Amino acid sequence: MRYARRAATILALTALVATSACSVEDDPGTSSDASATCGTGKDFLIGMSQANNAEPYRQVMNDDVTNAAKAVPGFKVVVSDAAQDNSKQVADVENFLSQGINLLIISPNEAKPLTAVVKKAYDQGIPVIVLDRKVEGDAYTAFIGGDNVAIGRAAGEYYAKTLLPQGGKVVEISGLPGSTPAAERAQGFREGIASNPKIEIVASQTAEWLREKGQSVMDAMLKANPDIDAVYSHNDPMAEGAYLAAKAAGKETAIKFTGIDALPVPSGGIKAVEQGRLQATFQYPTGGREAIDMAKKILVDCAKDVPKTTTLGTMQITKENAAEAYTTLGGKQ
Repeated sequence: MRYARRAATILALTALVATSACSVEDDPGTSSDASATCGTGKDFLIGMSQANNAEPYRQVMNDDVTNAAKAVPGFKVVVSDAAQDNSKQVADVENFLSQGINLLIISPNEAKPLTAVVKKAYDQGIPVIVLDRKVEGDAYTAFIGGDNVAIGRAAGEYYAKTLLPQGGKVVEISGLPGSTPAAERAQGFREGIASNPKIEIVASQTAEWLREKGQSVMDAMLKANPDIDAVYSHNDPMAEGAYLAAKAAGKETAIKFTGIDALPVPSGGIKAVEQGRLQATFQYPTGGREAIDMAKKILVDCAKDVPKTTTLGTMQITKENAAEAYTTLGGKQ
């Protein structure tokens, strides 16, 4: 069958979903032309533009998207990997447009460089679901992701009240500059530790979300700041890399480590907490299943209104609740 043409918590262990509705009738990405091609019994081609498959979080996100799509008759998902290259991701989206996709899901490598091509797709009447990382402006159908400021703030409050109540020196290992989660997790953390003026961020450096870079960055930070008390990492792989650097220096027991993501997989942050390498991690859902649910509403159910923003909940995971959280979140053995 030919593919149909383009279709038109936050801590406190909550699973609250905050939404802001928009009318598909006024939305180019869910236009009347798109509505004319939606419905049951049709085939739909969905382009999934991923920022960087080298990150474990994104591999799980891809799996969540493709597995959820298998449950929807007529859905076919094609995944592209930008390999952390903005120009390649722009080209990936352009390629999807030339293939006549019916819907675009994109997790942008960085916000500004991907804004124009996302707007191009949206202006052509293609529904666009922006996942996890944002673009500039509002030229997209829907955004699905966690509240990174709130997650960073929750981490900061954990440091201020529990991890370092007497204060201490903290180094920050941040995500890719230009990506919205990196900026928002940094902002939120600073808000969270503000109640404890004895906590000092003595250094902050990017490791671009990657474990191996986290290790090399931490090695350099330890040489410059040998009396570090804790490492605030913007994701779990970088925190694990930092732990390895500290272990090589014989300081893994003297320094506390926290991350973000909490993937329920054997190599993920929950197991790292359970096994004692990390003191805590904060759940950052991939949103993959939610993206396919929304795609189904747009393409199959011909929904007249879809939420412009869907904010996914989080939870703080420590040694006390790690095993339970792993099971609750569908952890793989």
